[in-house]
Amino acid sequence: MQATLTTICLLTCSNVFMTFAWYAHLKELNQKPWIIAALVSWGIALFEYLLQVPANRIGYTVMNVGQLKIMQEVITLSVFVPFAVYYMKEPLKLDYLWAGLCLLGAVFFMFRDKFTA
Repeated sequence: MQATLTTICLLTCSNVFMTFAWYAHLKELNQKPWIIAALVSWGIALFEYLLQVPANRIGYTVMNVGQLKIMQEVITLSVFVPFAVYYMKEPLKLDYLWAGLCLLGAVFFMFRDKFTA
């Protein structure tokens, strides 16, 4: 259980950096040349990788790669929606809920052996 919680925490922190690296430049650097945005994003992404790589290594001790990927997608949506709404000022849409429900289905299928064991 410790490895799973550590993985979730590290992946969540990693996703915060990833989301800013991928999307914050659209708001903050949209008047700058794309190469500047790319270099800034790469700098932010370094911190993402410093968290994501150990998270996946730790997680792989208790999960398979498919489970890690689905966990990553759930965390990504959980981080992205508040980012989009509060930071990017995008409207909150029901589509996020539907996407989340689809991911819950993916979680069920990827982790069902753990649910029934």
